[in-house]
Amino acid sequence: MIVPPTAGRRFGLRDVSRVLVNTDLGAAALIARQAPAALGLVSLLVGAVGIANVTLVTVMERVAEIGLRRSLGAARRHVAAQFLLESTLIGLTGGVIGASVGVVAVVAVSAAKQWTPLLDVRLAVAAPVAGALVGLLAGLYPAMRAARMEPVDALR
Repeated sequence: MIVPPTAGRRFGLRDVSRVLVNTDLGAAALIARQAPAALGLVSLLVGAVGIANVTLVTVMERVAEIGLRRSLGAARRHVAAQFLLESTLIGLTGGVIGASVGVVAVVAVSAAKQWTPLLDVRLAVAAPVAGALVGLLAGLYPAMRAARMEPVDALR
């Protein structure tokens, strides 16, 4: 586990070599099944916040472009679709990169330890799809904000 320096100083931690999870008697198997899904959901949430932030900053930096497009006849839905497509592509790219790095890591560790790699192809295929969906959902607010801009206000 990686502990940020600030947290390490604050809680007096140095090198964390293991994580101990206390469970009730008989609950360890359930926790072992749920922990990967919980970590995956936290990762998706962090990714969604990052994509939303990047897309919102992009909208704020491109106010003049949005105003010009709207004044030349682009409908609100066209502007929204542009930013939704961009955020979806960011999520898709993240999913492809994450799945690729994960597969390479599993194969590399397996080769180093002389193990047989065990990969679930469904997860490798689902990662880009999940990334694209997260990107689409994360881009909704920035896209709607861009679509609501009036051309006159944006061109000032």
